[in-house]
Amino acid sequence: LLNGLLGHIAADDLVDVEWLTEDWATFDARMAAGEEMRFTSAEIRDLFARYFLRHTKEALFALGFEAGVTLAPINTVADLTEFNQLKARGAWHDTVLPQGEPVLAPGLFAKMNQAPMRFRYPPPRLNEHDHEIRTEVANGIRLRLPPPPPVDSDAPFKGLKVLDLTWVIAGPASVRYLADHGATVIKVESELRPDALRFLGPVKGDQGWNRSHFYGEFNAGKKCVQLQLKEPKAREMLGKLVEWADVLVENWAPGATKRLGIDYPSCAKINPDLIMLSTSLLGQTGPMASLAGFGYHAAGMAGFYEVTGWPDRPPHGPWLAYTDVIAPHFIATTICAALDHRRRTGQGQHIDAAQFEMALQFLAPEILDAQVNGQVASRIGNRKQDAAPQGIYKCKGKNQWCAIAVDTDAQWDQLCLILGQPKWTEVNSLGAVENRIECHDLIDCHLNKWPSTKTPLAVMELLTSAGVPAGMVQRSEELLKDPQYIHRGFHHYHEHAVMGQVPYSGNQFQILGYQGGPHGPAPLLGQHNHEVFSEILGMENDEIEALIAAGVIL
Repeated sequence: LLNGLLGHIAADDLVDVEWLTEDWATFDARMAAGEEMRFTSAEIRDLFARYFLRHTKEALFALGFEAGVTLAPINTVADLTEFNQLKARGAWHDTVLPQGEPVLAPGLFAKMNQAPMRFRYPPPRLNEHDHEIRTEVANGIRLRLPPPPPVDSDAPFKGLKVLDLTWVIAGPASVRYLADHGATVIKVESELRPDALRFLGPVKGDQGWNRSHFYGEFNAGKKCVQLQLKEPKAREMLGKLVEWADVLVENWAPGATKRLGIDYPSCAKINPDLIMLSTSLLGQTGPMASLAGFGYHAAGMAGFYEVTGWPDRPPHGPWLAYTDVIAPHFIATTICAALDHRRRTGQGQHIDAAQFEMALQFLAPEILDAQVNGQVASRIGNRKQDAAPQGIYKCKGKNQWCAIAVDTDAQWDQLCLILGQPKWTEVNSLGAVENRIECHDLIDCHLNKWPSTKTPLAVMELLTSAGVPAGMVQRSEELLKDPQYIHRGFHHYHEHAVMGQVPYSGNQFQILGYQGGPHGPAPLLGQHNHEVFSEILGMENDEIEALIAAGVIL
């Protein structure tokens, strides 16, 4: 970061010559190695804080883009409709609300070159299409295509062949959906460009290629091969895997696949039936498409950091790289739609899936509210604009909590009964939601006392049995013992070749008579080199060993 911005910081007279003579390109590595450094992390953070205070977030964003440094602005929902990248990509849908107000709503969340999605109707008025729908159903005019030929398994994606060129979270998690439901997935990595999650915790034992369960969660049930794609022979082998595949998913920086000769036009020449999905932060086109970054950056730009946190504190943001959590649901669904389109037409296609644009769908009401009512959503802690009480309340024990979320007057009445109808609930007309919102601090003061003698589980069971939404705040180690998870068989245990018996998260849904995945552990780096290259590419063992020795399979 300093390497790219130091000249600009120096122009503001914020550093002396000592900063300019530091070797910032190797600074992090030398600090990690325990060398004595001239500057501390605190001093560097202070320098950035002073520099950022002198410039607007818009100016910093533009400066960072020009310098090749990701400085993502924390946008409000009002900022989003003016964001140039979204305008350039046509990411907004011009529509009119039922009351007649023209608005920009989040548009189509992916661009499909052969079967472009479209909006069929404007936002409907209440009961607007009642007669039309009832007539259609009564006349039986809804067309149904014949189902695909039966297979000898109930796994919907059995026989589907997927080439996985993704890393970190959004891409691997999307592809794991396909593996969980029967697809054969081959993930391509190399020692020179492994999936970065292989080095992130939690890890079992010492750090190594194959000890990260963070990696494991998003790659369970896949096969893994190694190819050093800077080598011509490795690219030739990848081309044969492209020919083998039904689906290819990649989340490299836009332009990277073209530089290696594996962009969609190149792959379509090899395999015209291929469905290729490219997912990146801001999409494959537009003035900011080349911006590199992670889901944290996209979540900030998409408005989530401005609405998550406490009003008297800086933006905090939702847990994890939030767009990485959202995107897989859209990506997997879009791939399914493309597969259905290919079944009906025989056409493969390319899908441009921008994680930033997908995330906008989750703030659509707030984006519309800002345009129609001038109400710009901001941080309100655990509370809601239209319901009370909402919060996390202290329970018996050290750092034990329970979430309580009253959404209706009927739920409030039940809560009061459980509390024993104390006098404070009878003042200020708290039966009306608007008065509860006004008196939220008073309610919290009392509610913080009530569960202090009860465990979070006891509070949750007492409230939910009466229809009051509540949930104990659990830690990671408690999830494996959660009775609801156990009842639904959510965690799947598989024997990992290095870590031993490991629990993997399952799917959030169940289909009667069908067991989803993951159906196996996460792969070791290059675990399936011989299997894939011999069985799929028809290579002899001696040839594979020679390519390993030559650094092609690395």
